[in-house]
Amino acid sequence: MGTLLSVNVGRPEPTVHSDPGVTAIGKKPVDGPVRVTAPTEHKGVSGLAGDAICDVRHHGGVDQAVYAYAREELDAWAEELGRELPNGMFGENLTTTGLRVSDALIGERWQIGETLLLEVSATRIPCRTFAGWMERERWVKTFTDRARPGAYLRVLTPGEIRAGDAVTVVHRPDHGVSSADVFRALHSRAREVLPLMLNLPGLAEDHRDAAARRLNA
Repeated sequence: MGTLLSVNVGRPEPTVHSDPGVTAIGKKPVDGPVRVTAPTEHKGVSGLAGDAICDVRHHGGVDQAVYAYAREELDAWAEELGRELPNGMFGENLTTTGLRVSDALIGERWQIGETLLLEVSATRIPCRTFAGWMERERWVKTFTDRARPGAYLRVLTPGEIRAGDAVTVVHRPDHGVSSADVFRALHSRAREVLPLMLNLPGLAEDHRDAAARRLNA
């Protein structure tokens, strides 16, 4: 069991680092409660009420409804980078403690609050918007080399959540493939995982397609 340290939402802000010219990566904690529901669109909509998605081609939607990152990993990055990293700094909607989020298994299910049920569905793909936000040279390569991506989750049952809620892992599949494993596979660092991704229950469809393309290349 873990704890939800903060629920974070973003508002559109100008940026030169993305094609739309705006980004909501700079998410800030809100007091809540925050309503979390399942988007019906494939992309472009957040699962959290009040949270903006600006790059609608690549973010949000059913399989990227909620993004989570562990406070423990933010702290490790803060020490390495020599700077403060407040909750929400990595664009995460949920900042947790007590959970190894990057090692969460695809298809793993979390209950938060009274009714919210989430399922780990995808990994993060670092982009130039993230690099521009962090203002660090070669950030995408650094982040990729560490392979601590956090996890995206889909919404199975909607609900309201707030900081301090317990996060309970109520189901953990036995295939052993984590968000970090998928991340490494998609970045050519764990090619042996690619065949497993083709029929991996709960995996986002675009990740499955990417694995097929890499295997056929």
